[in-house]
Amino acid sequence: MPMADAALKDGAAAADDGRRLGFALTMPAQVLVLFIAVFPLLMQLYISLTDWSPLDGIGWWQAYELWNGFANYTDLMADTRFWSALGRTALVMLICVPAEFLLGLGLAILFMDDFVGKRVFYSIMLVPMMVVPAVAGYMFFMLFQSGGPVNDILSGVTGMNVSIAWLSDPTTALIAVMIADIWQWTPLMFLILLAGLVGVPEDQVRAATLLGASWWQRFRTIVLPKMKTIIIIALAIRVIENFKIFDTLYIMTGGGPGVATETISVYIYKVTQQDLIWGYVAAIALVILISLSILVSLAISRMNKKKEA
Repeated sequence: MPMADAALKDGAAAADDGRRLGFALTMPAQVLVLFIAVFPLLMQLYISLTDWSPLDGIGWWQAYELWNGFANYTDLMADTRFWSALGRTALVMLICVPAEFLLGLGLAILFMDDFVGKRVFYSIMLVPMMVVPAVAGYMFFMLFQSGGPVNDILSGVTGMNVSIAWLSDPTTALIAVMIADIWQWTPLMFLILLAGLVGVPEDQVRAATLLGASWWQRFRTIVLPKMKTIIIIALAIRVIENFKIFDTLYIMTGGGPGVATETISVYIYKVTQQDLIWGYVAAIALVILISLSILVSLAISRMNKKKEA
């Protein structure tokens, strides 16, 4: 027994030494990652509490001379243009994300079966996702011109001369932007959901089929529950990315006509580059960051509860 106790103590000591060595070896990388993540956040918080701008002629480290407390945040609450931009962003998200999800899920289900030319169509399906967003914006800018292909197709289908000024009308401009977003990012949703479908146990699906379950019953009771984690992840990714929509939209409309298609990213860009009110922009960005973090945390928490259940 004494020998066994001694061996256990030696093993515990060796494990402690290994942990200390591992900690010492990874410490520089941990400090670097912490600095990269925390420093910009602290700097953003610091700038958001000031009226600092590059035009003031002082460095950001002297921004305390223009300290204004929480004035930027109170101004933000009363900024109707900010809330309008946030509302448009939410509208785009509420339409585009469900549309991308449903289209991606439908395509993923189709691609579960074998058919002639599957590999070719699979490659074609992924092309939109690989297009640079700025290029996609220019493509759709040309497509939705008054004399562009979209109006030509509508003219051919209806038999009438269609000349809709898609990008000059506040309503149709936002519709055109959403169509472009759905076209480009449905393939990402398709790819994630296809991976989830492939991971569903085939034996359970076969057993349900032998027991006489219909396709819808198999999908509702076996496939969907197994894919809940994948679905939550896919939706969370697209919600976050949709909040950052900028390149395609800015190339197509520049946020116009007027501010009709001005989302939160375009609004932040304009306030940063045109108005140069950097302290106010820092406050906006921090509020958006905290809001999205809470949203993602709630989604992950719900996912974990589902797993435990």
